[in-house]
Amino acid sequence: MNAQTQKLTIQGPAGTLEGLWDTPAGLAMAQPLGTAVIAHPHPLHGGTMDNKVVQTVARAFVQAGWCALRFNFRGVGNSEGMYDAGRGELEDMLAVIQCHVPNGPLALGGFSFGAFVAGAAAVRLHLQRHIEHLILVGAAASRFNLEQVPVSLRPRTLLVHGEVDDTVPLSAVMDWARPQNLPVTVLPGCSHFFHGQLPLLRQVICGGIAAHVAAVPA
Repeated sequence: MNAQTQKLTIQGPAGTLEGLWDTPAGLAMAQPLGTAVIAHPHPLHGGTMDNKVVQTVARAFVQAGWCALRFNFRGVGNSEGMYDAGRGELEDMLAVIQCHVPNGPLALGGFSFGAFVAGAAAVRLHLQRHIEHLILVGAAASRFNLEQVPVSLRPRTLLVHGEVDDTVPLSAVMDWARPQNLPVTVLPGCSHFFHGQLPLLRQVICGGIAAHVAAVPA
C-alpha cells in the first residue's frame, strides 16, 4: 500500500468485505475524475485484491486521476462468505459499487476471473448509469461464459491480453471479441500474469483511458 491507500470494510450480501481505496496525489488541488472498481482473479486459485496485475490496473487509474477501489470477494482474506462460482461474486461487486460509488463517474476493471465478473457487472449496470471505462485484462474467455459488452460501452472498452498466455489462450479471447468488433491489445511475449511486463501493462491501460476520454464528443 502507499500513503494514499485506505482500508475499507464494506457490507456485502454474504457478510462484510474488505477493500482498499487508492486516491491520486494532490487532491487538495484537484478533484478525482471518478472511481474505478477493480475485481481480482479466481478466489480458488490464489486470487486476491493484492494480485500484482490488479494493483497495476489500480495504479494506472490513479495515475490517470481516478480513485481506485479494490476488494476481496467473499471467502477471500478477511471477506466473509464462500466462493459462489461468479454469481455471488457479481453481487459482491455490485454491492461495493452501490456502497461506495452510488453516483458520479464510474469505471470498471478486472483481471482474469475478475474480468468475467466486471463484464457481467457492466451488463447489469449500463442501462442504469454511465460507465466511463471498462478495462478487461486477461479475460477468462476459455473458462467462463463471458457476456457480450453492451454496444454503447464498446467504444470505451479496453481488452488487454498476453500473446503467450498459457492460462487463457489468446485465440479464445479473439473468438469472443471478434463478433463484437472489439479490438484486443496484445502484449508481445507476455504470459497470463504479465511477468516482467507490468510497467508496460500500466502504460497501455493509461493510454487506453486517455484515448477513450479523447474519443468522447464534447
